[in-house]
Amino acid sequence: MNWKKINFFFKLHWIKLLLIIIGLTLGTTLIMLLIVGMDAWNNSGHFMKQSQLAMVPLNLYLQIIMSLVFGVVYTFMWYWLFMKKGASSFSQSKKKVVKGADVQIAWADVIGMDEAKQEASEVVKLITDRAKLQQIGGSILRGLLLIGPPGCGKTYLAKAIATESHLPFISMSGSEFVEMFVGVGAGRIRSLFKQARELAELEGGCIIFIDEIDAVGSQRAMDTGMGGQTERNTTLNQLLVEMDGLKDKERNIVMIGATNMPERYLDQALLRPGRFDRKIYVDLPGLEDREKLFSYYLKRTKAGTNIKIDKLARLSIGLTPAEIANVVKEASLIAVRNGKAEIDMSSIDAARERIALGIKRRVKLSPQEKERIAYHETGHVMVTYLLAPAKDVFKASIIPRRETGGATWITEKEERLIQDRDSLLAEIKICFGGYEAEKIKFTSTSSGVGGDFEKATRIIHEMVWKWGMGKSGLIGNFDIKRENFGPSSSAVETLNKDENTMLSDCLKDVEDLLKNNWKIVEKIASELTKKEELDFDELDAIFDEFGKKRVIVQEENIQK
Repeated sequence: MNWKKINFFFKLHWIKLLLIIIGLTLGTTLIMLLIVGMDAWNNSGHFMKQSQLAMVPLNLYLQIIMSLVFGVVYTFMWYWLFMKKGASSFSQSKKKVVKGADVQIAWADVIGMDEAKQEASEVVKLITDRAKLQQIGGSILRGLLLIGPPGCGKTYLAKAIATESHLPFISMSGSEFVEMFVGVGAGRIRSLFKQARELAELEGGCIIFIDEIDAVGSQRAMDTGMGGQTERNTTLNQLLVEMDGLKDKERNIVMIGATNMPERYLDQALLRPGRFDRKIYVDLPGLEDREKLFSYYLKRTKAGTNIKIDKLARLSIGLTPAEIANVVKEASLIAVRNGKAEIDMSSIDAARERIALGIKRRVKLSPQEKERIAYHETGHVMVTYLLAPAKDVFKASIIPRRETGGATWITEKEERLIQDRDSLLAEIKICFGGYEAEKIKFTSTSSGVGGDFEKATRIIHEMVWKWGMGKSGLIGNFDIKRENFGPSSSAVETLNKDENTMLSDCLKDVEDLLKNNWKIVEKIASELTKKEELDFDELDAIFDEFGKKRVIVQEENIQK
C-alpha cells in the first residue's frame, strides 16, 4: 500500500518534481563553475588575468543569454504552477475529503428508518464486494438517490454508507454548482469527478454525496434569456457524462444524491438505469421507529423514569427524526430553566407545545378580544371533537403565539398514508368552526378567519379540480388542463359550482352542529376566557358533563 501511494504521488506531481530537479541541477552546476573559475583566477599568472579581463564582454553576453534562458524556465514554471491552475480555480471543486472511518456514523446510529437502512446495507455490500460482483459479469453500482421529506435522515444515511464502506467521502450541495457564468458549473463537475477518480485509484473507491441534487438535476428546458438555464443545462449535461463513466478505466465511484422534491422534478436522463441505479425512499418514521428514536435521544440525556416512551411515540405522529431530536433538546433546556435535575414528562410536554404552537407572546388582550378568540377556538374544538373521529384536541389556548391570538392544538390519532373524502371534509369543517362560532355569537367575524379560509379553500379546490370529489361527477385533474379552458368554459363553470356547493354544505353542517350544541360552546368559551388554556382532560370532562362521547379509534388499528 505504501508503494502504491508513492507511485500515485509521483504520477500526480512528476512535472513539479522534474522542474525542481532541473533547477537544483542547474543551480549546483553554476555554483561549481563559479568555484572552479575563482580557483583558476587565483592560481593564474599576470598574462592570464589580462586575458580573462579581455573576455569580460563575452562573459557578460553569455550571462545575459543564460539569464534569459533561466527567466523563460522560471516564468514557465510559475505559469504552470499558479497561473494555469489559478486561472481556472473559479471552476475548480477542491472539496475537503473525509475518510470513511472518520465520518464515524455507524449503522447502530441510524435510527428510525429500518426499511431504508436495510436497502442501504445492500448498497454497501455492492460497493465492498465489487470483485465478487464482477466475477459473475455484474457491474458496479453507479448512483443512489435518496428521496424523502426534510429531516428524515437522508444525509445521515449517506454518511453511514461511507463509514460502513470505509471509502473516502466527498460532500457537496447542488447549489455549489450553480453560477451565473456559463461553463462554471460544468467545470466544477469535471473537477469533482477528477478528484474522485484520483481517490478511487488510491483508496480503491470513492463516494460522492450531492445534497439537494434538484438544484442541479432538475428537468432541462429552453433558456429564456440571461444564460441561467443554459448554465444549468450545461452543468447537468456534464454530470450525465461523468456518471456514464466514459473514461479509459472504470473506477469504483458511487454517487449519492438526496432531494426533498418529488422524483418527477428531476431530469429523466438522470434517473435512467446506469446512472441512479437505486432509489431509496426515506419517509416519516412509524410508531416503532418513533419509539426507537425517543429511546435513542433520551439515553443521551439525564431522563426521569416517569417518561412513557410508548405514549410519546403515539402522540408524535407526523414528526421527523430531526423534530424528535429537537423535542428532546428543547425539553432539556426547559428542565434546566425550571431548575430540574433531569428531564421529566412535563418538560417534554412543554417542549412539544412550544415547538407545535410557538412561544407565548406577552400581549395584553382586551376582554372583548379574549372573548372573541375564545369562541373562535371553541368552534375548532367542537368540530374536531364531534365530527373528526380520527383527531384529538390536545389543547386549546387563547394566549397569543406567533402571529395568532390563540391556537387549537389538534393531533392525529392514527397514521395515515392517504386521506379519503370524509377525512378531507372533516378538515374543511374544522377550518370553518372558528368562523361559524364567531358569526353565531357576534353576528360578524374577524380577520382571524383568514388562515382558516385559505386552508379550507385549497382543500376544496384540490378535491374538486384534482381528485374528482365534486357532486357533478367530473373526473380528472383539471388543473393540468386549465390553460386549455376558456373563461366561459362549461367545465370551469361546473367545477366552480361544485366548489361553492361543497363550501356551502360544510358551512351548513358546522352551523347546525354549533347551534345544536350551543350550551357546550358557551361552557368551553367561558372556561377558556377564565383559564386561558384547557388541556385534553379538561375538555373531555366538559363534553362528558353534557353526555357527549367521542368516537374512539382502537389502538390495534393504529398503523405501526
